[in-house]
Amino acid sequence: MARMRIPTIDRAPNVPRSLVNRTSRRGDGDALKRNIYNQIAYKLGQEIVAGVYPAGSLLPNAADMRARFSVSRPVLREAYSILSAKSLILARPKIGTRVRPRADWSLLDPEVLAWHLQAAPTEHFVGELFALREMVEPAAAALAAASPSDTTVEQIADAYRRMERFKNGTGDLIVADLEFHTGILRATNNQFLAALVGLIHAALKCAFEFSWQGAAHIQDDRLLQHKAIFEAIRNRDPEGARDRMAELLRDSIEDVRGYLRQRGGVPAR
Repeated sequence: MARMRIPTIDRAPNVPRSLVNRTSRRGDGDALKRNIYNQIAYKLGQEIVAGVYPAGSLLPNAADMRARFSVSRPVLREAYSILSAKSLILARPKIGTRVRPRADWSLLDPEVLAWHLQAAPTEHFVGELFALREMVEPAAAALAAASPSDTTVEQIADAYRRMERFKNGTGDLIVADLEFHTGILRATNNQFLAALVGLIHAALKCAFEFSWQGAAHIQDDRLLQHKAIFEAIRNRDPEGARDRMAELLRDSIEDVRGYLRQRGGVPAR
């Protein structure tokens, strides 16, 4: 039987040579190929979102793309299928592969959202993310406070304690903050709100990174706002939980806007 040819990835982005060698030794060719086309999709997705390939434009032809990444036609096709599933591109026979209009993109796909956030997001884009949070999270906090279980209260309390412990950069503040907010979504006991955890995870992560300027520190007043939300949930105070969460979000978006402006060169839209 002919030995399967493993496509080279010397020029594929973000794939360490150690992975190639380790995977090849295991003979796990399928796993290696999956890694390659996911890495290619990741790189091209970032470039599409950043405007390297604007909406409506054609991607370079397949031969040029294969040469760029040193991969076979099937691997490139699999990478394109990932981007097609996210509604970023559309392939047409004899025409080529075109970037779809931005309105078609699956913005709530965690990877597409993450690519936006890695591409120097505008104040307008971040504002729209917070608009989504403002529609969901205050109501979720109120639901969580209406009938909190001991288990969910303790999970939210644990996340808050870690935020307090890590506030000066001694631990993973972002993870603690994420778990505080996603814990509230889960505490609603509403399967549809809980399902939003995966969808808005990237949005929350971006907001926290920008709010805390890289998550090194958290402002004392923001920490106290989180404590007030937790206490309202623990005390079964739905309106208090709703109001405190809405207040936190209003202040946090201003933190983000201030950070983006301080960083400089960030357009309003």
